[in-house]
Amino acid sequence: MRLAALIPARYAAQRLPGKPLADICGAPMVVRVAERARRAAG
Repeated sequence: MRLAALIPARYAAQRLPGKPLADICGAPMVVRVAERARRAAG
């Protein structure tokens, strides 16, 4: 069975513009969230 996930990421946030592409230890935040979602059990 294939499963899909939608990760909401708002680029034009007021408090931290560009947050989804913010570099966290060498990878954009949205990539890190996608990797964690892929590894999640369930």
